[in-house]
Amino acid sequence: MIAPRRLLVLLLGSVGLAALLFPGAALAHGIVGRADLPIPVWLFSWTAAIVLVVSFVALSTLWLTPQLQDEHRRRLFRVPNPLEWLLSAFGVGLFGVVVYSGFAGAQVTNANFSVTFIYVIFWVGIPVASVLFGDVFRALSPWRSCGRAIGALLRLARRGRPGRALLQYPHRLGMWPAIAAIVGFAWLELVYVERDRPSTLAALSLGYLLVMMAGMGLFGVDAFLEKADGFGVYFNLLSKLSALVRGEDCSLYLRRPLSGVTSLKIGPGTVGFICTMIGTTTFDGFSNGGIWRNNEASLQSLFADLHFNMTPALELAYSTGLVLSILFVAGVYRVGIIGVRSVSDRYDTATLTDSFAHTLVPIAFAYVLAHYFSLLLWQSQAIVYLSSDPLGSGANLFGTSGYQIDYHVISYAGIWYVQVAALIGGHVSGLALAHDRALVLYKDPEEAVRSQYWMLAVMVAFTSFGLWLLSAVGT
Repeated sequence: MIAPRRLLVLLLGSVGLAALLFPGAALAHGIVGRADLPIPVWLFSWTAAIVLVVSFVALSTLWLTPQLQDEHRRRLFRVPNPLEWLLSAFGVGLFGVVVYSGFAGAQVTNANFSVTFIYVIFWVGIPVASVLFGDVFRALSPWRSCGRAIGALLRLARRGRPGRALLQYPHRLGMWPAIAAIVGFAWLELVYVERDRPSTLAALSLGYLLVMMAGMGLFGVDAFLEKADGFGVYFNLLSKLSALVRGEDCSLYLRRPLSGVTSLKIGPGTVGFICTMIGTTTFDGFSNGGIWRNNEASLQSLFADLHFNMTPALELAYSTGLVLSILFVAGVYRVGIIGVRSVSDRYDTATLTDSFAHTLVPIAFAYVLAHYFSLLLWQSQAIVYLSSDPLGSGANLFGTSGYQIDYHVISYAGIWYVQVAALIGGHVSGLALAHDRALVLYKDPEEAVRSQYWMLAVMVAFTSFGLWLLSAVGT
């Protein structure tokens, strides 16, 4: 077995070598223009590796008993029912605006409410809100609100008698429908050439609502949405990182940060869903980098040689990259678990895979925040003027149609500091969760620490790769 000291030296050396091999300047997502860094990229990589290693040493010497397996909830206040109804109505209203503006508004990307709302507020803003404030999407979800409203009407027609779902949701199906939904949305965002057409987004949004309604009608509202609604599952997973949680008694509770994710129930497709979360964001960054841009033509030509037209060939090339990115993330995690398995034969690979899956959730959020921070910070401001003119017709409903996006709210260097802090914080959080779970699985603290050498390697790999993705964009 490799000695811990030697392993740490090898890890630091490999990270430094990777950083020296890929020292390109950075272009953050959503920025027009190159960001000049005050500190070289290789120094950021070394800093990230050192922070992770120091964190691991601190965890192994100071964190000797599990701290995150219990949420330690403290009640804050009860959420009034009228507020829940108001949020539900607001979510349904927003959905109506998105669909209506997509169909009836100007078919111009920057002038239509639907495009900015879906790709910025919904896809990026709600994950951030979920980590800060808990599972806000559960209250806002238009399909959940519609399903519950129809269910209430049916109970009223039956004079208060609850109805039974027509079918029981198949356990084997698990979260695979949710995976399909997230991969489908990622394909729409990153691959499909008509991704920015408002009418297309409106039609897909309406179609997704109909699918959710059909599923809820067959399997029940909660039984179906908790497994098959890709967006609901995604936002709920991230909300488990939050210090705020809504209890079954409709009260808001304060809990230890990160403790909510330790109780994650692992079923069919759960691990694959988390890897998909990371893999889709990974491909978004990689597809904007020089390596992909320099080779995508060759991959496109490969499909063109199979008698596909140029546009389908390009979409197939990007689809291949998307799938490979997800498999790459799953492969890295698999290698880490195999390494943990080599330390002790106490648990099999399947058990360890499920036991440590929750440690990837902070990494998924770190990748989202690091990659989309500038997009959220700047492009979300467009909602101010789009809310006054959602159709792009020249209206000024709230007097804000003349608002201009402020691109000076933060410097390029400030963006990079936030991105690097997000990556390091996310992976240190993942390492803390892994160490805490190891203390539960392995009663001997020394054995628990040895099992985490491989998880440290996984965290360093994800951190370094995430930094490289940010630095390689546009090079």
